[in-house]
Amino acid sequence: MLGIGLVNMLVALDQTVVSTALPSIVVELHGFEYYAWIASAYLLASVVTVPVFGRLGDYFGRKYFVITAVIVFTLASALCGLASSMPFLVFARGLQGVGGGMMVGTAFASIPDLFPDPRARVRWQVVLAAAYGIGTAAGPSLGGWLSQHFGWRSTFLVNLPVGALALYFIWAHLPYYRRERTGDVRIDWAGAALVALVLGGLQTFIEAVPKDGLTTANLILAALVAVGAAALLVCERRATHPIVPLDLFKDPQLVTLFTLSVLSGFVMFSLIFFAPLLLQGGFGLSPQQAGLLATPIAACIALGSLINTRIVIHMPRPTAILTIGFSLLVAASVGLALATPATPHLYLELSMAAVGIGLGFILNNLNVFGQEIAGRERFGITTALLQSTRMVGGMLGTSVVATIVNRRYASGVEESLRVLGESVSATWRPKLADPRILVDQSLRDSLLTELKRAGLDGPALLDAARHVLVQSIHIGVVLTGCAALAAALIVRRISHITFRRH
Repeated sequence: MLGIGLVNMLVALDQTVVSTALPSIVVELHGFEYYAWIASAYLLASVVTVPVFGRLGDYFGRKYFVITAVIVFTLASALCGLASSMPFLVFARGLQGVGGGMMVGTAFASIPDLFPDPRARVRWQVVLAAAYGIGTAAGPSLGGWLSQHFGWRSTFLVNLPVGALALYFIWAHLPYYRRERTGDVRIDWAGAALVALVLGGLQTFIEAVPKDGLTTANLILAALVAVGAAALLVCERRATHPIVPLDLFKDPQLVTLFTLSVLSGFVMFSLIFFAPLLLQGGFGLSPQQAGLLATPIAACIALGSLINTRIVIHMPRPTAILTIGFSLLVAASVGLALATPATPHLYLELSMAAVGIGLGFILNNLNVFGQEIAGRERFGITTALLQSTRMVGGMLGTSVVATIVNRRYASGVEESLRVLGESVSATWRPKLADPRILVDQSLRDSLLTELKRAGLDGPALLDAARHVLVQSIHIGVVLTGCAALAAALIVRRISHITFRRH
């Protein structure tokens, strides 16, 4: 469990540490056109590998896949730290994503192998939550400190000692469990390729639409994804050992859990991504202040998981914990949607804490409930699909909310400038319509200087832009609250689950 916890910390660290180093990376390696691909390459590779290796782990045992995943991830981190150009860094990030997807698809499914008794499994899930919470909480500050004192390359190289520790514990102590089977397993390579193409195409489409809209190219891509999904259905029906067993989707309980996983990803990633922007860009707080106010999210994920282990096994209806978790996310969304620059910081911290505790009640329980419903032979693919659907929900959430925020912010700034005349609006709209001016101190200072030279009241215009940004994020947060409310109502579709001793 220490090894699997360290694997989880690797994933959490990589998601948070690297983000703080991105500006420094672009400054040294140039190639701003590859900026988004540093994150997208990792996400794309991990999303498409999670279900594939989750299913292969069911067939061939998980230990050696976990070992391979840690080695690939750690070596790819070293390549990222040695990158001399942006294209090479993007390639290394993709390779890192392959290792990350293998880890998520196999390491988490090893837990029911270790603890067949779901009561013990629930208790030990706190190790994963604590590791994830530590990695997420320490990531931003650690990434900033490493970038400032040792350069951006150190944000990748920090994965090496953590990966080495994880590799030691897994190699030495993780038992090798392989299910008994009759006959040879025919690997469904066609199904694996189609899963990769469909999920990869879906992610590309989700990321492209907010930027470019429904262009001809994006509509063609959507059509290709639909054709790929249809081909996948045909392929999996014919396969003797399918990568994605279609009978999983005939079980309404599992379909409900997959739906809840999508909605949890939608809410989680939207709040984690846009809450700091609200604090820093909308309320004008410093990055350090915004980071401190957002810290309760990560810390309370571990706290919520710890509380969960104490109460869920004693509840007469364990699925009610999911309703409580999603209700906390609804309350947090309402709190953030009503927040203003004058809102006391304690109130904001309580809202962030509600997000963390709610997620602590949700994330691990979705895995445990899914494993109980699916059965031992499908632990790997069920756990992997729950992780994949959460990633897809996260991509949907950030893309949809980003589209709403960007469009509403751009139109609000245009309305504010139109009062000053069409010529002023045409001149300054492109600069004020970029939300980065509210976050980046150097950009803001240079813009204020330009506005002063033009005889305009720069501080007043920036205050108006902040007001518009706050309104825009509030709309997005209300949408996440609606998604959380829908999830809380959908939980009732899950029939009664009891934690039987195995």
